[in-house]
Amino acid sequence: MFNLTPAVRIILIVNVAVYAIQKLVFPQITDLLALHSVSSSLFNPIQFISYMFLHSDGDFGHIFSNMFALIIFGPNLENLWGTKRFTFFYFFTGIGAGLLYSGINYYEYNQLYQSAITFIQDPDPTNFVSFVNDHAPFLESEPLVGRYLRNPDNSFLQNQCVTLTKEYLKIIVDTPMVGASGAIFGLLMAFGMLFPNTELFLLFIPFPIKAKYFVALYGIFELYSGLHRNPGDNVAHFAHIGGMLFAYILIRYWGRQRKNFY
Repeated sequence: MFNLTPAVRIILIVNVAVYAIQKLVFPQITDLLALHSVSSSLFNPIQFISYMFLHSDGDFGHIFSNMFALIIFGPNLENLWGTKRFTFFYFFTGIGAGLLYSGINYYEYNQLYQSAITFIQDPDPTNFVSFVNDHAPFLESEPLVGRYLRNPDNSFLQNQCVTLTKEYLKIIVDTPMVGASGAIFGLLMAFGMLFPNTELFLLFIPFPIKAKYFVALYGIFELYSGLHRNPGDNVAHFAHIGGMLFAYILIRYWGRQRKNFY
């Protein structure tokens, strides 16, 4: 059904094999190989590569959607570039996605950390409300938070909220990113740039749409979602944007190096 090219086949097999290991054999592999925040004690530079072969073990749709996109868009690009250039492109965009995500994550975590430390060092209700409103709005529903705000002079409740804040900080800094999505979005960008007028038939759009328009709309959606992220949104939108950005840069560079590239 699918004409899998050599690099696409290997990437597909490795992703599926690692997913099986995560799910059935060694779940702890996620802690070792997922991309952690550079502020986390679990961070290791090798994770900029290894995270691309891990997926959410509780969400089969995550790996399925990524691998489906790989076998749809990957073979055309590998046939055009050759296996060596395609493989370089895949890792370049995947690593680039991880770098952009990590940079944004570092900035956001520092903002969170400074707000949390302000409250921890000076456990005043005003500081706590500022922390919750700006960085952890879902904590408003915690019964402990409501009791503390009604009784701000209660040292026990105050200490409990300080502990809660510290625990939240640790959860955030140690929550990793996984998935091939950054590299997959790089492939999507490449396909839109190199096969712009190819018409795509998508399940959620009842009419064909040219690749260049689909990529542009998807990119705008990811940028909007990244800038206006909802508290419950656990999608790494800036990794997707990073994959597309690094793909654009590399293709433009290759185009300048060899004018007949297209």
